[in-house]
Amino acid sequence: MVTGASRGLGRALAAGLAREGYDLIIDARDAAALEAAASRMGGRVTAIAGDVTDPAHRAALAQAAAAAGRLDLLVNNAGTLGASPLPALADYPVGALRAAFEANVIAPIALTQLVLPALRARGGAVLNITSDAAVEAYAGWGGYGAAKAALEQASNVLAAEELAVRVWWADPGDLRTDLHQLAFPGEDISDRPPPEQIVPAFLRLITQRLPSGRYRAAHLMPAAR
Repeated sequence: MVTGASRGLGRALAAGLAREGYDLIIDARDAAALEAAASRMGGRVTAIAGDVTDPAHRAALAQAAAAAGRLDLLVNNAGTLGASPLPALADYPVGALRAAFEANVIAPIALTQLVLPALRARGGAVLNITSDAAVEAYAGWGGYGAAKAALEQASNVLAAEELAVRVWWADPGDLRTDLHQLAFPGEDISDRPPPEQIVPAFLRLITQRLPSGRYRAAHLMPAAR
């Protein structure tokens, strides 16, 4: 199950998992973009459009996993940058901050709670997509960084509690995505790598079932031959 899979890293990672033989359950808010992405992934793909902050949508995702009869992996990728252009914390709109925490922290925890029984049964894994903004102080990144820091600590605790399940929180690095472009409106971000470039790092994490913990995609990339 991969959330936020209609574009960016979510779409690239879901496509990579499909190539590895995974059957997929994917979601995104834009139904048309989600269906277009699903049609290009190959394999068995169940696409369920909706907002992961909506409890009814999360329930639909969990029901799809139950109907499939198994769940081996949950990738909590869906999220939001928050306010854009990036404001200082002194000026951060509280409503936007609350929405950032709802999408980046509450929703992935709530979805994980729903599917944990299925993951326990399979000895499965949870992969939470995080950011270096969770551990580094970048001006303007206080809202997004604080939310991702909360997700990281929640992941850390979950890993200590759920010993039968792998729990990974992984920093993909700066990528050429819509979310990253929102952080730098009007700027050229073509020097950032496309998300497809770092998919092998995540596939290594998943297929080798590395220990629970925090990872950086750059450190997981297979050695060049």
